[in-house]
Amino acid sequence: MIDRTVLISGLRDLADFLDTNPDIPTPSYEVTAYYFPRRTADSQMCADIDKVAAYLGSEIEADHLHSGHYGTSIMFGPVAYRAVAVLAERSARYKAESSYVGCVIPDDDPLYEHV
Repeated sequence: MIDRTVLISGLRDLADFLDTNPDIPTPSYEVTAYYFPRRTADSQMCADIDKVAAYLGSEIEADHLHSGHYGTSIMFGPVAYRAVAVLAERSARYKAESSYVGCVIPDDDPLYEHV
């Protein structure tokens, strides 16, 4: 976990940098700061996210439930704070899917012509 003071200082430094360098393009997408609870039982992680949602006054994002995530967020213009728990089934599915990365190479993949 990032030290709170260091994070806040970095965000302020970024804002000051963009403010004093108007020719630098701003990000193309929203800027998001993520909080992921420590991996524990799903019920404990969801309870942690529920506490964050209560503090923020935000709802649990139901559209994420079907994907195996339990989260909430608050927006400050194009800047978001998101708290997300990756539930056990989704985490296991991701690990299983990722276990084959690089093992199966399609015949027509130009990245692997040299193989």
